[in-house]
Amino acid sequence: MGTLPPFEYFEVTADVGIYAYGESLNELFENAALAMFSLMCNTAKVKCKKEKKVEVKAEDFESLLGEWLTALLGLRDIHAMMFCKFKVEIDEKLFFLKGSACGEATSEEHEIATEVKAVTYHRMEIKKNKAWKARFILDV
Repeated sequence: MGTLPPFEYFEVTADVGIYAYGESLNELFENAALAMFSLMCNTAKVKCKKEKKVEVKAEDFESLLGEWLTALLGLRDIHAMMFCKFKVEIDEKLFFLKGSACGEATSEEHEIATEVKAVTYHRMEIKKNKAWKARFILDV
């Protein structure tokens, strides 16, 4: 992807802001999910043992990103899992995402660093110049 990192964090009072990047919209959403889970734990220590499917629909790309990340937090809580690999296919005309998250049951090995409570829609933005860029904030 050239010289851009897949994601980076920015400061927001009492929350964590993230810029995610991607050469495609699909890669952007995958990197956004990786950024969120990398904030929670060292994803390099999470093994891809079990895959969970996700389907979400929204009115625009920002809402679709919020729905995707919120669905992943729901899977984390319901199944007590951490995820390390993400794959999405987005229908850009219908704002429909079909994706998957792969990971394993949460354990002491994962050393939870930051507890993410929710995805906020405040200041959420998705832009495309040469590559895609998303800005979003997590309630921690």
